[in-house]
Amino acid sequence: MKFAQPLLPGRLIQRYKRFLADIELEDGALITAHCPNPGSMMGLKTPGSRCWVSLSDNPKRKLKHTLEVLEADGTLVAMNTMSPNRIAEAAVRSGEIAELAGYGAIRREVKYGVNSRIDLLLSGEGRPDCYVEVKNCHLMRTPGLAEFPDSVTARGAKHLFELSQRVGAGDRAVNLFIVQRGDCDRLSPAADLDPGYAEALRAAASSGVEILAYGCAVSLDGVALTEPMEIVL
Repeated sequence: MKFAQPLLPGRLIQRYKRFLADIELEDGALITAHCPNPGSMMGLKTPGSRCWVSLSDNPKRKLKHTLEVLEADGTLVAMNTMSPNRIAEAAVRSGEIAELAGYGAIRREVKYGVNSRIDLLLSGEGRPDCYVEVKNCHLMRTPGLAEFPDSVTARGAKHLFELSQRVGAGDRAVNLFIVQRGDCDRLSPAADLDPGYAEALRAAASSGVEILAYGCAVSLDGVALTEPMEIVL
């Protein structure tokens, strides 16, 4: 996934009200940018951190800038939660995710379960449908270990239960973590932050839901999928 235009460098002043970030750009301008991440952003919102924003030319947008990349733990971290679905879809179409190769059709945002939509629904002749739930991940508290979630997510646990139901119905179900940073090689549930989700993830895995995680190389040009990660449940 490439950024549409060159990113502008700056320093984070504060992130607040979930979707707002005050930033001082490199040229000294003070701006309020859209923060496309409703999570806690644990470890990514330290005042003074280097950051990069995109600039929209859409005249209808109230906030012209969007926070895209932050520097944390000496590495670049992409924090836009809208990106993993696009990254995952492109990777499936190009065959970069070996576990999801060979399907002839890909549909997005298909209704299933109870008031839910699956991120990607893969189908192919002679094989069961494959329901893929994509999760954005960028929390790292232990070097090399990505963790999810960074705050309580009842919705995430609900999705895991619904994926388990698809397995019970004879379909294939996958929970795919996209880790938008390049300094991790394994992933684990953050059981201390959300014990309910950690339990739900283990239960889903036991029921036949496949748990996958892939890392990303993040640059100021874009975000690219890299290697699969070890899952530590």
